[in-house]
Amino acid sequence: MYTLGINAYHGDASACIYKDGKLIAATEEERIRRVKHWAGLPTEAVKFCLEEAGIQLDEVDVITVSRNPWAKVAHKIMFTLKNRTSLSSIKKKATHIGGVKTIKADVAHALGYNGTPMKAKVKFIEHHRSHMASAFFVSPFEESAILSVDGMGDFTSTMRGTGKGNKISVIDSVTFPHSVGYFYTCFTQFLGFPNFGDEYKMMGLSPYGTPDEALMKKIRQFIKLKKNGLFELDLKYLNRARQGDWSSVDENGRPIIKLKYSDYFISKFGPPRKKDEPLAQAHMDLAASVQRVCEEVIFHMAEDLYKKTGLKNLCITGGVAQNSVANGKVIENTSFENLFVPPAGHDGGTSVGSALFHYHHDLNHPRSPFSHQAFTGAVFTNDEIEAYLKTRDLNGFSVKKYAEDELFEVVANGLVNGCVVGWYQGRAEFGPRALGNRSIIVDPSREDAKELLNSKIKRRESFRPFAPSILKEATGEYFEQVDDVPYMEKVYKIKKEKRASIPAVTHVDGTGRLQTVSKKDAPRYHRLISTFYKKSGVPILLNTSFNENEPIVNTPEHALECFLRTKMDMLVLENFVVSRRGLK
Repeated sequence: MYTLGINAYHGDASACIYKDGKLIAATEEERIRRVKHWAGLPTEAVKFCLEEAGIQLDEVDVITVSRNPWAKVAHKIMFTLKNRTSLSSIKKKATHIGGVKTIKADVAHALGYNGTPMKAKVKFIEHHRSHMASAFFVSPFEESAILSVDGMGDFTSTMRGTGKGNKISVIDSVTFPHSVGYFYTCFTQFLGFPNFGDEYKMMGLSPYGTPDEALMKKIRQFIKLKKNGLFELDLKYLNRARQGDWSSVDENGRPIIKLKYSDYFISKFGPPRKKDEPLAQAHMDLAASVQRVCEEVIFHMAEDLYKKTGLKNLCITGGVAQNSVANGKVIENTSFENLFVPPAGHDGGTSVGSALFHYHHDLNHPRSPFSHQAFTGAVFTNDEIEAYLKTRDLNGFSVKKYAEDELFEVVANGLVNGCVVGWYQGRAEFGPRALGNRSIIVDPSREDAKELLNSKIKRRESFRPFAPSILKEATGEYFEQVDDVPYMEKVYKIKKEKRASIPAVTHVDGTGRLQTVSKKDAPRYHRLISTFYKKSGVPILLNTSFNENEPIVNTPEHALECFLRTKMDMLVLENFVVSRRGLK
């Protein structure tokens, strides 16, 4: 049985393919089209998945879609009447109803199957149920509480429930426009970060500020905790979202988020920061205060969920699950003992979630044993890479293929000698974070590493931190909390006595966005860090995504082009090393 899962007509469009409940491939459309957060029908991702499975579209048995056009119809009608908005507009904005209802025909047409009978049945899985499945069904837990929090999907912003075995049960939910995601986005836009997905910038800025109690009191007037364990917004602070006009897509498929905060919001918090205006301490303090209030809301919902379920395990998913700072504090601020956050908790992961929900919950198939499912994308062999490199004029560069043992020595020596290395190997990661297969890596002990990366490649805001990839077995030596964090989804405190030795990955507040690297799940990346460790005495590498203000590189061509247009010192493509001549 082949199941094709799709997240379509929404930011972070994606596709996956399962055979009898076993994941074969998954990828986001942006990796192929090279447009960040691409929104629309993910035809290229679908083609990739079918090729990896070795099948044609007419062999697919089920197409699952992480939207349900019929979800919360009564709420949509009431919202329409209350806000004098056309129902067709709400349907289009909230669920892209025209698109998802015709998705089978649209995919068939895009792949050239006009007139060919398609046996696949289409199953619509509600957005947040897809989120919940994307976390629980790939978690190590047999039973768990589940918290899904984002901006909005299928007219729901938050859903709480439980998972047991192959079933998911919903306890309660929060209906749009009340939304933690929109609350956080309002302040992100207010601080001068207007693009879709910019919320991580405010999260990175927050440690530079100090939470202010008077300011948090004002913020809590916007988002209020309820006795039932949920929350509500004061809708006077919202602008377009109140009328259902909150987003659009440009001609390149890039999602555009319209201004969410209202004039009333400005009257409470003052004039917004202009995009290029210097960041003042007041901006940093606001970011810190918003982050703290957001954490309060998450802890409030989680602790109440614990009281309702009595379970020791928690899965957090949805766009707000990308808030790694909050994730790192959940266990110490709630009664839960264990927390799992999937590698693709954002909307891109709902393609996987929709397929899993249907296969396990609807069809009652048992779950597979837990396995790390982050490396699901494109992969290229050494022969394919060699053939590609021969088509390029690389005069002025050194190009050499190394045996496996020698490769790690060469790369580790380069890192010790201050090289910025593009590291490309294995299958591409699924999700927004590079985990050692499409990464740029640097010696974390370098005081100048951050400036070096931003001057040579990234050219991004100076307040944004870089993350440490650490050998799993060395975690307790460097971090205050010992946890298995393979997907870089939690921020933890670095031990005070270790911070000076790894300044490039220690944020201003003494934290690091942890990625633990195990020999079992990431053998080549683990070996590289181990080789570097033997030479440097540091079991850590600075790891940032392999890109330059674009989606993470997907193919050898993307990697080489990024290398050539930046000042990166060394590019590793499986066993091939491309370097600038004169490099020691």
